[in-house]
Amino acid sequence: MDHLSSATALRTVKFLHTVAWAFFAGSILAIPLFALRGQFRGVGVLTMIVVVEIAILVINGWRCPLTDVAARYTDDRRDNFDIYLPLWLARYNKLVFGGLFAGSLLFSLVLWLRQ
Repeated sequence: MDHLSSATALRTVKFLHTVAWAFFAGSILAIPLFALRGQFRGVGVLTMIVVVEIAILVINGWRCPLTDVAARYTDDRRDNFDIYLPLWLARYNKLVFGGLFAGSLLFSLVLWLRQ
């Protein structure tokens, strides 16, 4: 594959990875909003979506499968080589969104139990 097509392929993978990340990050951020509205079925659906993503990450050694695809097109291995995120967020993504997910679930549980 020539350099131009490799660069295009990498941009495509980074774009798709970013869209997928935004979907899952948005799901995590939406959980407490659904809970505040008393929409606990929505909380459950979003939670299951995120749990499936976590299972995929666990099966793949805590790496997104798209990271391996992106690696075929570049020697760059910075934390954000495979996604359009700031370096700090790519580096701490699992910590940040893992904490937000856990907090969202705890918040939702408290609201659900108060019903």
